[in-house]
Amino acid sequence: MTEHKPRVEVPRLGAQTADTHAHLDMLDDPAGALERAAVAGVMYVATVVDVTESPLGTFDALGTWLADARQRMLEWGIPHPEPPVARIIVGVHPHNAKDYGPEVADRLRELARDPRVGAIGEMGLDFHYDHSPRDVQRRAFEAQLGLAHELGLPVAVHLREAHEEGIAILRSVGVPKAGCIIHCFTEGPNTADLLLELGCDLAFGGSVTFPKADVIREAAVSVPLDRMLAETDSPFMTAVPHRGRSNEPAWVAFTIARLAELKGLPVAEVAAATMANARRILGEDG
Repeated sequence: MTEHKPRVEVPRLGAQTADTHAHLDMLDDPAGALERAAVAGVMYVATVVDVTESPLGTFDALGTWLADARQRMLEWGIPHPEPPVARIIVGVHPHNAKDYGPEVADRLRELARDPRVGAIGEMGLDFHYDHSPRDVQRRAFEAQLGLAHELGLPVAVHLREAHEEGIAILRSVGVPKAGCIIHCFTEGPNTADLLLELGCDLAFGGSVTFPKADVIREAAVSVPLDRMLAETDSPFMTAVPHRGRSNEPAWVAFTIARLAELKGLPVAEVAAATMANARRILGEDG
């Protein structure tokens, strides 16, 4: 006999909120994910694309995904049938840093001028997988930080097993005045303090709900609410209780509920704050 797991309802947030890091182009049904996000109160989604891969798949399709989501909501009779605001983050992931060069930089500069773009990224250092040589990662990170300064855009930064060097580069090149999001923050309070001092905001993902993630939860308690963001990294990093399944923007609600519990605050207050922080950094318009 097949054992069926009980259905887990998405937490009721009581306020609109944001998922500041998703990969909609990697989902089987981006329009459906946007529809479910809106139903869950996730009314702002930033989707990330890499210039060295197939960025135009998102740039060209985003409007269609949103229109399809709106149509589905109308057909279902959902009140206020509007999909989330959708912003684009575009850059070169450290995995692909080996492909960064003048032509890629020019393409990134061109795409970043699209009014839907809210930030450059995800850029940074990944010394866990080392898919690109570390010196190449460093150069691509520095170059993209420089481009963000040039264009007046914030950055979304990926750091894995490289926080000390990443902080050194952020300190050397400078955090853009427009802002800096540390994507999927997984370190402790001391590292959080260093990044906050530099002017970065910290985005917490599904990992804050993982059983062995006490150090991340300690950091979440210490981070001021006005410097905190929430994200899914869809389709990756799915929060408990759906860990092991493909992630989607609606499930940022589980992360926000856990953050609220950790900080001893109403869920609606944390949801509203993370939405305000997302709009402050990534912009208002879709």
